[in-house]
Amino acid sequence: MSSVKLKTVTSQDPNKIRHAIASAKRTLDLESHGLSALAETLGDSLAGTFAEAIGVLADINGRVIVTGMGKSGHVGQKVAATLASTGTPAMFVHPSEASHGDLGMITSEDAILAFSWSGETIELTSLIDYSRRFRVPLIAVTSRGDSTLANASEVTLALPRAKEACPHGLAPTTSTIMQLALGDCLAIALLESHGFTAKDFKVLHPGGQLGANLKFVSDVMHTADRLPLADQTASMGDALVTMTEKSFGCLGVTGDDGALVGIITDGDLRRNMGPQLLQASTGDIMTAVPKSVTPDTLASAALEVINSSSITALFVVEDGKPVGIVHVHDLLRIGLA
Repeated sequence: MSSVKLKTVTSQDPNKIRHAIASAKRTLDLESHGLSALAETLGDSLAGTFAEAIGVLADINGRVIVTGMGKSGHVGQKVAATLASTGTPAMFVHPSEASHGDLGMITSEDAILAFSWSGETIELTSLIDYSRRFRVPLIAVTSRGDSTLANASEVTLALPRAKEACPHGLAPTTSTIMQLALGDCLAIALLESHGFTAKDFKVLHPGGQLGANLKFVSDVMHTADRLPLADQTASMGDALVTMTEKSFGCLGVTGDDGALVGIITDGDLRRNMGPQLLQASTGDIMTAVPKSVTPDTLASAALEVINSSSITALFVVEDGKPVGIVHVHDLLRIGLA
């Protein structure tokens, strides 16, 4: 059985390293200039048409049909995915496939968002004709406001011309970064116009690390008879029994109205250790105004409170009254770190 010997790099030419880093920085500089030009245009000549595009996309009853060819098509696929995940139903339709039956995916209640840097992409012809025939709103994202695509569109988002990072000016680099950035601008503006919340986001992102970050305290907290609670007049003898049984390393102290008024932790016990401890009341030993969160707090935000306060558990309150408790282990168990 033969083995493949992997090539290992033991040393590198310093001149090659400097050349590679200089090239990378030049690429980033050129792409940054493109983004700066886009930001400036959005605040000036593109402001009105951008708002118009948002109005069109926000008012449709169907989906945003995103399309584009080549590198613009790859950008369009990402933009469609971003729109769909942020509350704007969207899908990508490939221009070539559109003329072979995929036009049937598009209805009169949809709107088409077409990416083409030149605005003269021949493969978009069938989509343009279809949109005109069935009065499907067409929004163009192009660098040429006088192009075929722009002239056929209700709204043209004319991107500023910018130098590609490719030294030959051929490979789409700066241009695709600008298209992608504008797509993100559209998606976030629509998210905000729809009032899309973190709870809505959670419905569409149940899996992975993102799903864990979108869980709420109410999803992981312990409730009812799992709560370590005692009245502020209770003896520490009884309180210690409850604290030990519930095994959260703390005890919530409640007032006459059931509101959370304090907490007793292992640290409080150590500070008050002595013959008088068991004769004291919970109100004598507790630390007043404990850290707490509400059930609709993001689990990731609760973990931040725990870490920043150097504690291990948080009481969950509604209208000041304890309804749950969440331990750092509960948050780590769902994938937060």
